Amino acid sequence: MSLRPWRDIERRQCRQIMVGNVPVGGGAPIAVQSMTNTLTSDAQATIRQINEIADAGADIVRVSCPDKDSTEALSTIAKNSPVPIVADIHFHYKRGIEAAEAGAACLRINPGNIGSEERVKEVIKAAKDHGCSMRIGVNGGSLEKDLLEKYGEPCPEAMVESALDHAKILQDNDFHEFKISVKASDVFLTVAAYHALAEAIDCPLHLGVTEAGGLRIGSVKSAIGMGNLLWAGIGDTIRVSLSADPVEEIKAGFDILKSLNLRHRGVNVISCPSCARQGFNVIETVETLEKRLAHITTPMTLSVIGCVVNGPGEARETDIGFTGGGAGKEHGMIYLGGEVDHRIDNSELVDHLVDLVEKRAAEIQAEEAKQTVAAE
Repeated sequence: MSLRPWRDIERRQCRQIMVGNVPVGGGAPIAVQSMTNTLTSDAQATIRQINEIADAGADIVRVSCPDKDSTEALSTIAKNSPVPIVADIHFHYKRGIEAAEAGAACLRINPGNIGSEERVKEVIKAAKDHGCSMRIGVNGGSLEKDLLEKYGEPCPEAMVESALDHAKILQDNDFHEFKISVKASDVFLTVAAYHALAEAIDCPLHLGVTEAGGLRIGSVKSAIGMGNLLWAGIGDTIRVSLSADPVEEIKAGFDILKSLNLRHRGVNVISCPSCARQGFNVIETVETLEKRLAHITTPMTLSVIGCVVNGPGEARETDIGFTGGGAGKEHGMIYLGGEVDHRIDNSELVDHLVDLVEKRAAEIQAEEAKQTVAAE
C-alpha cells in the first residue's frame, strides 16, 4: 500500500519499442524530446543545436527531412548525435527511405500527407532493413480528406480512425516497432483523442499539443493538455511544441514531469510569490538561483520562502531550505534535510545556497556511485 495514494499515477500498460538505445513504453521512463529548427542540410549547425538540446536533457531529437539535401546530411548528423535521431517525413516517401538508410533511429510519418499504402509499404521495408522504429504522427490540421468529409471537421473520432488505419498498414506488414501521436492545437481535442486512442491500441503514445504557441502560453497549454493525460497514466514520450528555443521545450517538458513526480532532473525550486512579509527579495533571488543552478542535473529540492508563515513547513520537505526572517530582518534560517541548521545573512544568501546545492549534489552522486559498485 502506498503511503500517499493520492499522489500515485498508474501508467497505462503498453508494449515497448526502441528508438535507438532509448526504450519507449512498457514501463520505461517517459522520454523527453524536442526538434531542431536549423536547416538539416547544414549538418554542422544542426549537430550544434542537437548538442544544446541534449545538454538540456533531451532523450531524443527530431530533425526535419523535407528534401534530398537534408537526408544526405542526415548520415553525418546521426553519426555525431549524442541521442537517437527521429527523421520527420512529410509528402515525399522517398525521404523516409533515404533517412532510414542514413541512420535515423525512427521515422515520423503523417498519414494525412505521406501518400498511398504502397508508398508506406516501401517506407516500412526500409525501416525493417535498417532497424528503425516509426511514429505515426496524426495532426488535427492535416487529416486525410476522406475523414474530413466523413466527420465534417477535425474531431477525436477522425484522428483516432486515421491513426488506427495507418497502424493496421504497419501491422499487416508485420511491423510493430511503432508509436502514435494524435496532436491538435486545441487542448480539448488533443486530450479526447489520446484518451480514445489509449483504449484502442497497445502501442506507446507520444504526447504533444501541437502549435501550442510562444514560450508562456505554449507552456501553459502543454501543461494543461499533457498534464491531464500524464496524470491519467497516458503517455510514453512527450514534446512541448513552442515557438521558442528548442532548449526551452526540454526545460518545460521536465518541469511538467517533475510536477507530477514522474521524472526528475536538476533542482526543483519551491518558492513563494513574495509579499510584504518577505525578509528578502524573493523574486530576484529565485531568478538568480535558477540561472546559477542550471548546470545541476542531480535531482534535488530547494525551498526559498520569504518568511516564517510557510517557510519552516516547506523546508521540512526539501533537501535544502531557506526561510526569511521577515520584513526588516537581514537574515534567515537554513534547513538541511528538513532540520534547522544555521542562520545566514541575506547578503550572503545566493552564494551560500549555490554552494550548499553543489555540495549536496556531489554527495548524492557519490552515494549513487557506491550503490552501483555494491550492486555489481
